[in-house]
Amino acid sequence: MLNIDKLKAEGDLSISPKRREWLEGLPQYIRSILDEDSKYFVHQSLSTPCLNVVRRAYGSYIEDYSGKKYLDFHGNTVHNVGFSNPKVIKAVKEQLEDLSFCPRRYTNVRAIELAKRLVEVSPIGAENSRVLFAPGGAEAIEMAYDLSVRSTGKIKTVSWWDSFHGATMGAKSVGGEAIFRAKLPVVSGTEHVPPPYCYRCPYGHRDVEGCNLVCAEMVNYVIDKNAGDVAAVIAEPIRGAHVVVPPKEYWKIVKEGCEEEGAALVFDEILSGLGRTGKMFACEHYDVVPDIVAIGKSLGGGIMPIAGIIAKKELAEKVENWSIGHFTHEKNPVCAAAGIAVLDIIREERLVERADAMGRYAMKRMEEMKEEHRLIGDVRGVGLFLAIELVRDREKRTKASDEAEEVMYKCFREGLAFKTTGGNILSLMPPLTVSRDEMDKALDIIDGAIREVENKQK
Repeated sequence: MLNIDKLKAEGDLSISPKRREWLEGLPQYIRSILDEDSKYFVHQSLSTPCLNVVRRAYGSYIEDYSGKKYLDFHGNTVHNVGFSNPKVIKAVKEQLEDLSFCPRRYTNVRAIELAKRLVEVSPIGAENSRVLFAPGGAEAIEMAYDLSVRSTGKIKTVSWWDSFHGATMGAKSVGGEAIFRAKLPVVSGTEHVPPPYCYRCPYGHRDVEGCNLVCAEMVNYVIDKNAGDVAAVIAEPIRGAHVVVPPKEYWKIVKEGCEEEGAALVFDEILSGLGRTGKMFACEHYDVVPDIVAIGKSLGGGIMPIAGIIAKKELAEKVENWSIGHFTHEKNPVCAAAGIAVLDIIREERLVERADAMGRYAMKRMEEMKEEHRLIGDVRGVGLFLAIELVRDREKRTKASDEAEEVMYKCFREGLAFKTTGGNILSLMPPLTVSRDEMDKALDIIDGAIREVENKQK
């Protein structure tokens, strides 16, 4: 029999009893549309049967067909510059009137401009970078995987258990979540280690001070034991939806191990990049330069699908005779126009600095909430990459998964949307344009929902 708890990883499940209860409370005409969705789409546990029907998305909000507005602190993290940003829409419309498509063997000035703009802000450096675009983040990870193997002449990867890198076969194999990779013939040679999850250290440590960073040393141990076969370490510098923030020295230790064995360090910055953590790229918090960076999601402004990789020139030059990213829309000028507009907005509106300041404010409030609520075991975040972890027992750190789901649906009813991850983590990813009032409103709603759940348990 399927154990649903083992599938609680990247998001809340569409097959839970609380989801059914939520759906029953929606207006009949919305449920009729959801029934149509269920009739025509493949059912899977993280999408159809769906949560609601979106009619509009703007700024920090989504709006359903009843006109109810929800502050969206999830947004699939495409909404760094806010939903339906008028500057992105204008750029897309203008480009549609000029050049709407570019066949693969040709180039265009918009694609070149976006590539130039990305290497200028890349942690790798403008003079040492090469870019390749793809339709989505999973394809970007596949390209990074391919480039690592071909450029190093090695065949294996090391990544984290409980990680997510996309839903293509290679990305699922590199990822470490059962909901995506169980019961599949995953790609051979994709080795895994436990993540540097300090609150739930797999090595039994209670704090960073006494751990000697054994989690980082284990990465290097696995690289060493594979006797020169590891092409790359592939990971998010900060674990996405769970907001697992590695200790400060973690990536320096891993980078040293990669350099000793000739392995590439690949950072998946599809969620964390483009300002979300209060730096343009999350790896900048660790003073470590990767060999390849994968980007996506927010690059298209929540309007156009575009992702890609930024790689060191010396790696890129080793694959000139091969094809690692053969995509129809590789240099789509409309997608590129959206990306350029997003970078303009991030710079002009100082969204990196804004994310840093707003994140510090949110963390202060979340720490205060932790002092008030016995259900809150941990709060963590960098910039607007935030999480609240709920537990039934602070000493044992027993996951409060049912309580987290109940809190989430109470928040939905009050007009705040986010997702749970790992069963018991409230994952909070607001747009970088979020206002102080909106942040206060969201945290007030969460505060009230947690209090309601706690009062039921008395």
